Amino acid sequence: MKVNDIITPVEEGINDPHIFKAVFMAGGPGSGKSFVADKMLKGTGLKMVNSDQVFELIMNKDGIEMTPDNVGSDAGQERREKAKVLTIKRKDIFLDGKLGVVIDGTGKDVMKIGKIKERLEKLGYDSMMLFVNTSLDVALQRNNKRDRSVPEDMVKDMWKQVQDNIMKFQQMFGAPNFYVVDNSGGLEDPNRQKNFVKVDRAIDKFLVQPPTKRVARDWIRDNTKTYEPNTQDVTSDAEKSNQREKN
Repeated sequence: MKVNDIITPVEEGINDPHIFKAVFMAGGPGSGKSFVADKMLKGTGLKMVNSDQVFELIMNKDGIEMTPDNVGSDAGQERREKAKVLTIKRKDIFLDGKLGVVIDGTGKDVMKIGKIKERLEKLGYDSMMLFVNTSLDVALQRNNKRDRSVPEDMVKDMWKQVQDNIMKFQQMFGAPNFYVVDNSGGLEDPNRQKNFVKVDRAIDKFLVQPPTKRVARDWIRDNTKTYEPNTQDVTSDAEKSNQREKN
């Protein structure tokens, strides 16, 4: 994706196979959210809403290396704010078309996620959350290996904040639509593999299920050119009156 593509209008609309579906992702630095998203959501066609991704695109376009010093500089923060604005516009474009989306974030701000979820559901979206979880030790190790690592104290603080929110998110989304992705083990860890398979199946089931909210079904009906009322089940008032007279 290029910077110019960030707010390009999309045309899938009614033809989007995962229309009115939203997958929220949460997990702190070093949790491996990017890996999980690529492993479980790549190829689904869901549209990614991630300000960090947009920020990195802008920095690369302007020839600024993603080092901690550059990210924290005035120039870096100016571009981060620009990325946030563009991400909001990008999200609004997707939602206008009722497209399936991935809302990617750390999960440290419960109220913010709750407001986004509420807005989406008023539009007719069904939602689920993938909470990517790791131990603190693993998060610290992975953060140290990243090209754009964050200070260790920040990793610890964010890890604790995110951990404190697990139960809040479970209550918010409901047990059937909330899944913890255990991403602590290595690629060959059988428990990790088993967990990935379970979550993968849950995602597939969620995405293929038709929209459940009436506002979504009404929108699809009104925007489907081939839609025709089921005349077999519709009896006009005049027909009902004639039937009563005959009886």
